[in-house]
This record gives sequence, structure tokens and C-alpha cells, in this order.
Amino acid sequence: MKLIAESGSTRTEWVLVEGDYVVEHTFTEGINPFFQSRREISRSVRLELPDSFFRKRFEQVFFYGAGCTSSDKKNILSASLVAQFKSPIQVESDLLAAARGLLKNESGIACILGTGSNSCFYDGQNIVKNVRSLGYILGDEGSGAVMGKMFLADCLKELAPIELIESFYDKFRITADDALEYVYNRAFPNRFLSTFSYFLVEHLNNEYVYNLVCQNLRDFFNRNVLQYDYLNFPIRFVGSVAYNYSEVLKIVAKEFGIEIEIIEETPMAGLIEFHTRNSRI
Repeated sequence: MKLIAESGSTRTEWVLVEGDYVVEHTFTEGINPFFQSRREISRSVRLELPDSFFRKRFEQVFFYGAGCTSSDKKNILSASLVAQFKSPIQVESDLLAAARGLLKNESGIACILGTGSNSCFYDGQNIVKNVRSLGYILGDEGSGAVMGKMFLADCLKELAPIELIESFYDKFRITADDALEYVYNRAFPNRFLSTFSYFLVEHLNNEYVYNLVCQNLRDFFNRNVLQYDYLNFPIRFVGSVAYNYSEVLKIVAKEFGIEIEIIEETPMAGLIEFHTRNSRI
């Protein structure tokens, strides 16, 4: 039996797999070693996963996570998970999860649009090129955090349409001071900002919102996709933003001469297939 987990900054998806059969499937909060210590990660895993996950010994635990880009960060995750599961652990980035889930053993370009954003060229086995994401302050173009950040700033500066500002304050019940407190003084400000992208989905028929979303997606292609050989390989997307804005994403992609083949909300189905095919990994 294998345990496969895929974590963004907002939530973690966990699946127990026997062969290609899903035995158990659940979600917990997002895990990110850039924002959490080893102890905090261990506590989150222990308290949020069902007890049944700790009664088994696994052939292998595969954990794919946001922030798992360096050996130091991977070691934080690995130490936390070994303590909980007493099983062999393999920790990889959420970007490799996207590549394996979307492309399996095929070469192509894998893109993430969720709370954050990222992209890579994958040769069917390894990520061979990656335009750095840089996070929601310096990068993450097209992500929920950046869309939410831009929209929140426009609301606070009263640059968004008044009817949207009123609807925003009515829905979220926060003040300008509350928003600044969450962004500058609370944990996981990227999660907080990303929640506003779901509000934007509900108002895509508003010209201001549609233009904001389109410009963010154009920025993603310009700054994260055009650096690859994008006209000669398949381009596939995963993530909540890619999934929720799929029709707009396809329209913007066509501006660059790109036809998007696949858009998935999560890479988990593809990861299960990948690890079933590649049992030695």
C-alpha cells in the first residue's frame, strides 16, 4: 500500500492506494515548510488526518508539496512525516506533482495556477527547466493570491467599481484595517488573498473583473510560459484557478497561439496513474 499526498499552500490531498485502487481519500490544510516548522507540520498531520492513516505501514509515502524546492525544506517535511508514519518517505515539489500528474511519462510544459503559480518543462522523467515562481510578492502571476492582492488593493483605494466594492465588503465582513492586519501580521497572507479570487469568479461578467483576470493570465504566459519551446510541446494546467477560470484561460492562451490540452483541478488522478505505471519510483 502507498500513501500519496499533494499539497498546495491552501490544502493537502491524501490518498491511500492499493495497486491502482483508492482505499481512502481525504483533505487537510495546506502544508508549506517555508511558513511552518517541523513541529507545526507534525502537529497539523497528526491532528487533521483520520486515525486510520496511522494504523498502517506503507510501502512508500510520496509527498509533493509547495515550498519543497530545496534539500533543507524537503528534509523538514521528511523528518515530520517519518515521525508520523514510520515508513519510507519521498518528498518532492508540487511542480513535479503537476508534471507527473498532467504528463505522466510524456514531454511537455506543466503549469500550476492555484493559490500560487509555477511552470516547468518536463522531459517525461525530470523537470529540466523552470522559470522561477518567486512567490506572491515578486511573482506568482495569474495565481489566486496575486489576483486577490490586486483586487483587494483596488477596493481599498476605491479604484474598483463601487458596486463590486460594496458587494465585497458585504460578503467578507472585513474593514480596511482588518485586511491590512491579515496581510501584514497574520500567517499565510497568500491564503487570505487567494480567497478573493473565488469572489472574482462569481463576477466574471463584470468588465473590470474580466479585464483583471485576463491581464493576470496574460502576465502568466508572458513571464512564465514564453521562455519554453511552447509551440512544439503540449501545455497542460492544474490548480483551482486554472480550473475555475478555464474558459478565460483558453481564450487568453489563444492570443499566444496556444491550445491548452488539459486543465485539471488537482493532479491526484494522474499521480495515482503515474505511480501505478512506475512502481519502481
